[in-house]
Amino acid sequence: MKNTILICFFALSLTGLAQTKKASNLETITVGGGCYWCVEAVYENLNGVKSVVSGFSGGKVANPTYEEVCTGTTGHAEVVQITYDKNVTDLNEIFKVFFTVHDPTTLNRQGADVGTQYRSVIFYKNEEQKNAAQSIIAELNKAKVYDSPIVTKVEPFTKFYKAEDYHQNYYANNKNQPYCKMVIQPKIEKFEKVFKDKLKKK
Repeated sequence: MKNTILICFFALSLTGLAQTKKASNLETITVGGGCYWCVEAVYENLNGVKSVVSGFSGGKVANPTYEEVCTGTTGHAEVVQITYDKNVTDLNEIFKVFFTVHDPTTLNRQGADVGTQYRSVIFYKNEEQKNAAQSIIAELNKAKVYDSPIVTKVEPFTKFYKAEDYHQNYYANNKNQPYCKMVIQPKIEKFEKVFKDKLKKK
């Protein structure tokens, strides 16, 4: 039932984005929605997204390793840094995808992944990003799309640390791994169902 409400909510608000002939107009946004392998795999298929880099933000340790972040002691969240063309997509759509492919109501966990490193968070770089994030959270809560309140944090961006190379494009390079089949693939399928008109052409 929850998925049906979510699909309807976004289906009603997804309208054609104005296309322009302007030169590339790139912007970046950093979000965390659990394991970055999952989030990265989804955004790589969204039209208008130029790059998705997995890494860490929100902590106090410089240049953390994956192993250090996994201890939950560095303060970092697993995040993806998304670079997108504002002439093709926009913040609203970026956030609609974000709230479709993870559960923003579970504190410091996504499924079996538990810890502060898996928290739901949006790191904003300017007031536009902050206001857009707060606005969609308010809309979703008001519409009672989820059974519980959204716990996604909206915090100022400070620093992004790129994860080790083997974490980049993880799903594309490891499709036969059990985690990819059981956890990531269902998220991609859900994304493709809701945003079928917004997918990159293959």
